[in-house]
Amino acid sequence: MADRKPIESWLTDMDGVLIHEGIPIPGADAFIKKLRESGRPFLVLTNNSIYTGRDLHARLRRMGLDVPIENIWTSALATAQFLDDQRPGGSAYVIGEAGLTTALHDIGYVLTDHEPDYVVLGETRTYSFEAMTKAVRLINDGARFICTNPDETGPSAEGPLPATGAVAALITKATGKQPYFAGKPNPLMMRTGLNTIGAHSESSAMIGDRMDTDVLAGMEAGMQTFLVLTGLTRPEQVENFPYRPSKVVDSIADLVDLI
Repeated sequence: MADRKPIESWLTDMDGVLIHEGIPIPGADAFIKKLRESGRPFLVLTNNSIYTGRDLHARLRRMGLDVPIENIWTSALATAQFLDDQRPGGSAYVIGEAGLTTALHDIGYVLTDHEPDYVVLGETRTYSFEAMTKAVRLINDGARFICTNPDETGPSAEGPLPATGAVAALITKATGKQPYFAGKPNPLMMRTGLNTIGAHSESSAMIGDRMDTDVLAGMEAGMQTFLVLTGLTRPEQVENFPYRPSKVVDSIADLVDLI
């Protein structure tokens, strides 16, 4: 097999790679600083669709990680890009927070519950039975079903919370309609992200803490993949998967010298 091209651009997951429960992981600040100084294209990714890029920029900056807004790529932005490509100037009934509604507004979508082209489901801390019922009826009436990501649970200080994938399963059970998931592990999120920074998969790398989302999506998008052991996937679990990352490292600190 031919050798891989040198890594010219980087994509990295956020939670479990750069931060953990609101605290930077050792080495994350050095990694981001060196990326910015090198001038190499990079993106910080998250499947979470709650926050806008501006929100995440401010939150990361408070933690000591200075990531420009244009270097943040969320499942909400990937979903909006997908819908803009599929049906420009369309309409959607949205269950989600500002990260998702802002992304759809920015592509010129009309948010409505009157004969929308799509029902778009994302994260929210206030899933309501009324909103889910409306989504079910709109999908039954012909709206196409889109979800920002398939994550079934999300973290909180009190423990796991039901997330988009779990609510999507409820709506699927009620309608018989499977959603299209735009976020990881769909390689679409990686490919649209690479396009935004003008990067090519052959010379790009993806860093993540989950084999089933980060590594899978990076691999299917054609990138080199690095699994860090500071998040969800444990070392003994790696061999359980039918695919492998390009390399397993202890943390983001081990990758600073590769930039």
